[in-house]
Amino acid sequence: MNPGISPGRIQFAEQDGTFVLKFIGEVRLTLCSALDSTIEKIFTALNFSAIVIDLTETRSIDSTTLGLLAKLSILSRQKVGLLPTVVTTHADITRLLQSMGFDQVFNIIDQPYECPNCLADLPSQDQSEDVVRAHVLEAHRILMGLNESNRAAFHDLVSALEQHP
Repeated sequence: MNPGISPGRIQFAEQDGTFVLKFIGEVRLTLCSALDSTIEKIFTALNFSAIVIDLTETRSIDSTTLGLLAKLSILSRQKVGLLPTVVTTHADITRLLQSMGFDQVFNIIDQPYECPNCLADLPSQDQSEDVVRAHVLEAHRILMGLNESNRAAFHDLVSALEQHP
């Protein structure tokens, strides 16, 4: 971890029909099981009118996490016809999202979002190597489906993961 950068964490809240996920610090693979579990819960409940992903305090975010966010958007559109909103105030994060094709699957805004005070950290989850591999594989397959440059960038990784179950 880089000095001066907080370890990553993801917080969540549900308020007035809006489901909020706030990503803080360096958001990495280690948080993906908790994130995936939360995504599943959101779409089991289906009791929301908006989804906001707040990246205003995100310093870095890995491709597996991005793939799970793309999954969130795809499920949202399929199940409730809703395009989630991503809030980012950092030019480097915005560029990353655009390069990955996120402007096609999210409303990306650069105005800070007033987060509810009731945010709570996602609970950590134990992750076996097989579970981690499955998350990485699913996330990168989703990213590959967003655009051609992602397909080229992640082809070798996905092929390697598929060959070593």
